[in-house]
Amino acid sequence: MNAIKELKIKYPGANAAQMGDSPQLANELADLIVKGIKTASCGSFASYQQEEFAPRIGSYNIILDGQDAPVCVIRLVSMRLIRFCDVTEEFARKEGEGDLSLEYWRKEHQRFFTAEGSFSENMELIAEEFEVVEVL
Repeated sequence: MNAIKELKIKYPGANAAQMGDSPQLANELADLIVKGIKTASCGSFASYQQEEFAPRIGSYNIILDGQDAPVCVIRLVSMRLIRFCDVTEEFARKEGEGDLSLEYWRKEHQRFFTAEGSFSENMELIAEEFEVVEVL
């Protein structure tokens, strides 16, 4: 049995996925999570509505690196709906990326959501906060 299947038995209902939009970014974000620097993430509300396995508070996620190997397991502890333009410096810092500033967060997330085809200053996001429950 492979590692992901074993983890899904240990954490029923867990989804396994990379974060980011490239293998390099998936590696960087997984490392930030393991180090406890990244404790939050977000996605467009529109994309969440299309997901087969929509996250919910208390659900587990198996974080994969850029080569699809499991790195850690996280548990979602909070979710809220927020507009892109209303994201705070505090949330940007919890995302743990770049220099931890809101300016960096806005620049990189605008790039990401533009590439996804969904960027707008008023777009709705699902802002998630999570905790690491197991480092693999």
